Amino acid sequence: MAAKTSARPRAAGTAAAPKLLLWLKNEAGRRGVPVMRSFERWLAAIPELRKRRQWTELNILIVGSVAGRRYNREFRGRDYATNVLSFPYEAAPGEHSGLLGDLVICAPVVLREAREQGKSGRNHFAHLTIHGVLHLLGYDHETDADAARMEALERAVLASIDIDDPYAEHA
Repeated sequence: MAAKTSARPRAAGTAAAPKLLLWLKNEAGRRGVPVMRSFERWLAAIPELRKRRQWTELNILIVGSVAGRRYNREFRGRDYATNVLSFPYEAAPGEHSGLLGDLVICAPVVLREAREQGKSGRNHFAHLTIHGVLHLLGYDHETDADAARMEALERAVLASIDIDDPYAEHA
C-alpha cells in the first residue's frame, strides 16, 4: 500500500532559483509521482518566477481519479477527472499576498496520458506543472494567438531543463 505524504512547505530561494515557497501534498500515493525536488526544479525554470523579487507561494495538491473528477465537476462543471486544474489567488483590495494560487494535479490522468502519448510520466508531470503555473501567471489558450504564445513559452521552459517538446507528434 502506498503511503500518503502530508503537506510540506519547502522554500527554494537561491541566486539561481526563484524565491518560492512550495506546498506539496500528495493524496494519490507515491507510484509514478515525482518528488518535491523535481517540482522545485521545474518551477525554477519559469522565467517569470525567477524575475520576482518577493517571495511567491504556490500550493500543489496531487490527487487520485475520484478527487480529480470531483474537483473538475465542482469547479468547471465537467464530470470527469482532468490532468491539471489551476486556481489563481485573488487578493482582497489592499492585501499584499505572495500567494500565486493552487494547482490540483490528477496523477492517474497524467500517467495515463503519458503512456498514451509515448512520454515519460515524469516529463508529462513537468509539462503539466509548468502549464498550470503559466495559467496562474495569467497565460491562457483561448485564442490561437494566446495558445501559440503559451505553448512557445512551455517549449522554451521545458527545453531549458532538457525535456522534449510536449506538442511534437509521438509514435
